[in-house]
Amino acid sequence: MTAEDEATRKMQFLFALRSRGVTDARVLGAMERIDRAQFVKGLFAARAYEDMPLPIAAGQTISQPSIVGLMTQALRLEPRDKVLEIGTGSGYQAAILSQLVRRVYTIDRFRRLTAEARAIFEALGLTNITAIAADGCFGLPEQAPFDRILVTAAAEDPPGPLLAQLRIGGIMVLPVGQSDAVQSLIRVTRTETGYDYDELRPVRFVPLVEGLGD
Repeated sequence: MTAEDEATRKMQFLFALRSRGVTDARVLGAMERIDRAQFVKGLFAARAYEDMPLPIAAGQTISQPSIVGLMTQALRLEPRDKVLEIGTGSGYQAAILSQLVRRVYTIDRFRRLTAEARAIFEALGLTNITAIAADGCFGLPEQAPFDRILVTAAAEDPPGPLLAQLRIGGIMVLPVGQSDAVQSLIRVTRTETGYDYDELRPVRFVPLVEGLGD
């Protein structure tokens, strides 16, 4: 690919993001810097710049870029934030977050995905991400509280342990729904007295599963 082709591809990629509602300049800048092709392997690598989810190992998917952008935007990130991500997957979302905050902890139940993502982070010099193989339903209590929590798999309700690990004033963004077909992306803000909920948009994610995978 020539430099001109590369510039055109990047411009089309960013235009597609903007046209789907990703308007935050910091988020767009992060998504311009982090090359999604680094996180897509094999047959699907050629489709890395299309706005669609793609299969990755362990029967999981890499989310479509516009959803990554919208979820990142919904977190209302601050540069000093400490963020917990549940569902590392390919590592793409964590890499985007790493450009915008001080520290990212990302958990996946599949050891293989965690190891592959960790290798990409090291290759890209993303030193502010810690990738852990664990049951994300329980979060990471030893590092709590978190300024922001992002969940990239759908639960029926926001998991209690994750809500408890959010600092007062903190924000969690996650898909909720009882089936694959009907899910909503919501934003939860922890207040002095409880939690406020905003429904953002319909989405479709793999289910949040307890326990460790292979």
